[in-house]
Amino acid sequence: MLAAVGLSDLAERLYTDLVTHGPATAGELSRRSGTPPEEIQVALGKLAAQGLIAARHDDSSRPAADPARTDQAPAGPATPTVPGPTTPALTGAGTDSGTDSADAVPRQPALRYSAAPPAVALEALLAGRRHALRQAELSAAALAEAYRAATSDDAHRDLVEVVVGPAAIGHRVEQIQRGAKRELLALVTGRYDVVPADATGAETEAVERGVAYRVVVGRHSLSAPQSAEALFEALGRDQRVRVVDQVPTKLIIADGSLALVPLTTPGDAGEPAALLVRAPGLVNLMTILFEQVWAWAQPLGLEAGLPVAGDAPAGEPVGTDRRILALLLAGSTDQAVANQLGLGLRTVQRRIKAIMELAHAETRVQLGWQAHRRGWVED
Repeated sequence: MLAAVGLSDLAERLYTDLVTHGPATAGELSRRSGTPPEEIQVALGKLAAQGLIAARHDDSSRPAADPARTDQAPAGPATPTVPGPTTPALTGAGTDSGTDSADAVPRQPALRYSAAPPAVALEALLAGRRHALRQAELSAAALAEAYRAATSDDAHRDLVEVVVGPAAIGHRVEQIQRGAKRELLALVTGRYDVVPADATGAETEAVERGVAYRVVVGRHSLSAPQSAEALFEALGRDQRVRVVDQVPTKLIIADGSLALVPLTTPGDAGEPAALLVRAPGLVNLMTILFEQVWAWAQPLGLEAGLPVAGDAPAGEPVGTDRRILALLLAGSTDQAVANQLGLGLRTVQRRIKAIMELAHAETRVQLGWQAHRRGWVED
């Protein structure tokens, strides 16, 4: 969690330990974390350098001169050594082992490490990171402007970019999702393999920061067994998904200002290519196309938790029954639903009957009407 401010996993665990349990010696931290003392000392040194911890001697109220060192003696007159055989040096961090021999050097007071208040120390680090990110944004904007000036013969040349190859297209899709601020629209043809992949985490991050997803898929994309699972995963990420008989083309639009559309079809020879469009007029045209397809598409999402309309009886389908109802209303046959969900045909039909009883519906037409009336599906 604190890697964003430059803390390693061990350093974060040590700081959390000190915040939770109070001051401790390096030896105590080593035992509690199961980490070698040498690694503990390195992590403590980094925490001290960032101002997240302070070190004090057990017998002194003043901070130690160097929290990262373990071999310093306590303040005050030097402690005389007792003549005798050479004994191992005892670190200032304090260990729980020692020697009872009369010839041993007297134990030095151990250093105890305490956490600085998180509200102060971490906020200072976060402020520094925010400043660095702002500077990086300014540098990126300056570089983008320099790139346009160096590569464009006229003011409109970079409004359209040709992207060639699966890797390059995938990279552009990731960039579009990471850069989206408000809304991302998508038309998906063939197998619904764009949303569930999310290998880079760009889509999940976009949803978490409030980007609204609206996706339309072709009905034939539901023909493969269990292919609807990806759709329900998308619904679980708060995306809105609709199904239509035929999607005219693949398309991604971000914030009404950037669009990606294919230049080639699967049957074309050579590598796939796509067109990245920034021209406002073209993006607006593609947005109109999406909205028309969206208006004709059948909602797939089930809106859980909506109030029951009117005086309709309470209760609604849950779990697998919700998925069965969603696929039925999207136009799938009983056999197609069974294939999608990996169930037997008779099992699906039995559960459909149970849903109809729940909705007090005598026919499937009534079931569809009752599902909309009760708020089980998106308008």
